[in-house]
Amino acid sequence: MDNLAPAISPPPGIGDAKPANPAVLDWAQEVARLTEPENIFWCDGSEKENAWLLEQAQRLGVVLKLNAEKKPGSYLHRSNPNDVARVEQFTLICTPTKEEAGPTNNWAAPAETYTKLHEMLRGAMRGRTMFVVPYIMGPPDSPLTKVGFEITDSIYVVLSMRIMTRMGAVAVKRLGNNPNGEWNRGVHSLLDVNPDRRLICHFPQDNAIISVGSGYGGNVLLSKKCLALRIGSYLARKQGWLAEHMLILGVEAPDGRKHYVAAAFPSACGKTNFAMLIPPAHFKGWKVTTVGDDIAWMQIGKDGRLYAVNPENGYFGVVPGTSYKSNPNAMKSIEHDT
Repeated sequence: MDNLAPAISPPPGIGDAKPANPAVLDWAQEVARLTEPENIFWCDGSEKENAWLLEQAQRLGVVLKLNAEKKPGSYLHRSNPNDVARVEQFTLICTPTKEEAGPTNNWAAPAETYTKLHEMLRGAMRGRTMFVVPYIMGPPDSPLTKVGFEITDSIYVVLSMRIMTRMGAVAVKRLGNNPNGEWNRGVHSLLDVNPDRRLICHFPQDNAIISVGSGYGGNVLLSKKCLALRIGSYLARKQGWLAEHMLILGVEAPDGRKHYVAAAFPSACGKTNFAMLIPPAHFKGWKVTTVGDDIAWMQIGKDGRLYAVNPENGYFGVVPGTSYKSNPNAMKSIEHDT
């Protein structure tokens, strides 16, 4: 098959931020033995690294730099026409029993699914670079924050993870060198972007995610729906918190009193528009601040109050229907560096 993600060769000082944690190193080597990449790129999330990766992505045709006057610092990435949305029918929850997966999820047996995925991944990264992306979900100083590592052969995924998460050294520091520390293991490969070879699989008991055959953000940015909601809800149930598909916004009255609101709407029903609300003119003096537009991790504090964090660091949304009339804040936010 054509190589959709040719290997790149970084200069000294880029792509060599290998962590010291032995569990991470062993896992990465295990994945490399299975997928057989040409080289391994250890991400650090730095500006220097990001600039170099953007240059490579342009060279490979993965992104197109837009007009610097009209859209400064912005790039266009085109999806495969067969790969433009999440695929619920190929999204699997792999738990020991079907009951554990819940009535609204697609269940698969873990052992059989691992075997199937390993066969699909065998040699999948030949001629490609294997990127190792460390990231955290949540603010660096939050007790709810989780560490994840995603392995991918997609430079688009790396660039997007830098937007959507706090990526790089902050995650390596948070995990430390304890081989028994808690962290999510995520593996992604484009394969040949064939809908017949597309699976997004979650293994809650192993804190692991494997996604193959897709390049669409919702299926391959494993920090987002995969960890923040699907694996997150399992961890939350075990650890006494909540992982919810909800926006968080702050509303400040003219007298300075501020309240926070969490709201649950289905996808494409207005969470982002509500979270980025600009108060109408007749609410002069009121202010609305966006905490998060999609996912909320919540926990009851020792004082009995409900606290929430947005585990994400950026925005990833669907744009049909979005305009300066329906969501001026969203439109302004993508005027540059997007």
